[in-house]
Amino acid sequence: MTDNQTLDDLNIFGKRSGNSIYELFNRTSTRGGAEILEQFFLYPLADINEINNRSETIQYFTTAKIDFPFKTNLFDITEQYLENTDSRSRLAPEENTLGRKFNSLIGADAAYKFLFNGVCATIELLVNARDFLDQIDATGSKTPYQKDMEGIRLIVENPALHPLINSKATSKLSYAETAEYDRLLRYVHHDLIRRLLHYIYTLDVYISVGKVAAKQNFVFPKALNKEQHIIKMEGVYHPVLPKAVPNTLHISPESNVIFLTGANMAGKSTFMKSLGIALYLAHMGFPVPAKKMEFSVRDGIYTTINLPDNLNMGYSHFYAEVLRVKKIAEQLHLSKNLFIIFDELFRGTNVKDAYDATVALTFAFAQKRNSMFVVSTHILEAGETLKTQCGNINFCYLPSNLVGGNLVYSYQLQPGISADRHGMIIINNEGIIDILKSRKAKISSL
Repeated sequence: MTDNQTLDDLNIFGKRSGNSIYELFNRTSTRGGAEILEQFFLYPLADINEINNRSETIQYFTTAKIDFPFKTNLFDITEQYLENTDSRSRLAPEENTLGRKFNSLIGADAAYKFLFNGVCATIELLVNARDFLDQIDATGSKTPYQKDMEGIRLIVENPALHPLINSKATSKLSYAETAEYDRLLRYVHHDLIRRLLHYIYTLDVYISVGKVAAKQNFVFPKALNKEQHIIKMEGVYHPVLPKAVPNTLHISPESNVIFLTGANMAGKSTFMKSLGIALYLAHMGFPVPAKKMEFSVRDGIYTTINLPDNLNMGYSHFYAEVLRVKKIAEQLHLSKNLFIIFDELFRGTNVKDAYDATVALTFAFAQKRNSMFVVSTHILEAGETLKTQCGNINFCYLPSNLVGGNLVYSYQLQPGISADRHGMIIINNEGIIDILKSRKAKISSL
């Protein structure tokens, strides 16, 4: 389970900015492959076997270094051909008249050429699929991809399709052969060919994601039973951020709440996005930007990082925050195993209310040992209070150091609660007060 807020926060599809996670992985060769990739992103998996099987399949293609074994121009021809199922366009053997042959010679029989090219393209895909199975039979049959291989084999070894696959020179098909093959492909076995295309498009995704994994040096996580309630991320980093700094984090029922502090610009939001992206990709069975990762499967992922106001409904930022917390609380009430990120709880209200709400909600989160929470805040006093109330909160911070009057950030996670308060230093470094004073002086001199 997830929602649009989470997809936007993690920039899964890049609606708010470029460099989306989807585009990072979209190196597919076909439009059908791109569509299946999008479905993978929209619907992460929640079954440990499905996750690990997909992961092992992609890892196989990464290691085997197999290129996509089909000519990409064949798919547009085949798709357009299969879309036309109007029975009036069906070829009839009795129409092989002298007049039609004459029209074909002078190039006027466009409808026949369209069907002829469609038949030839589809036959070539069938032949290539059969050859591909022969190529990987020895190695692929030992992987979870074997299930797809069996599905493809049932199609290419269908007795009714043997004459098509064994027709060597498709460019020399007679009219009668073309009419018969067209009947089989467009009307009798239309669904079978559609199923083959789905297998091929899915293969396109596996191969392209495998190439991304190899190029980016991503690793393949291992999914664990949800009852363990653990996440181990070593060297996790943001996949599209230049020179991203890796961090390591372990979460368990004994420390299922990460209480994150740090000064402005210390990297809290980026760190939380890195965690969310890695866990999201892991539930898709995809490689992740990390050195190593194991995770208990979650029922859902929810993040609240860039929560907008809803002015159309009259919601202030604070009320939007309240509604967001309520939505997640309702899911937690159903005993779901969730991974939840809150970046600066209740930033839309006064400090006193924000402090009280942060303490109360974080304490309540800590009681849900089957779920995991990452909560960031600038209210350091809330952390000191929670230290005395809960033993299963992991207090972490991202440090900032003042060097020669300038702030330097390591982006490396440290244990504890930050004591950094550098807001005025940033303001002064930007010369804002001086600008305002200068403006006031000019007005006074007039």
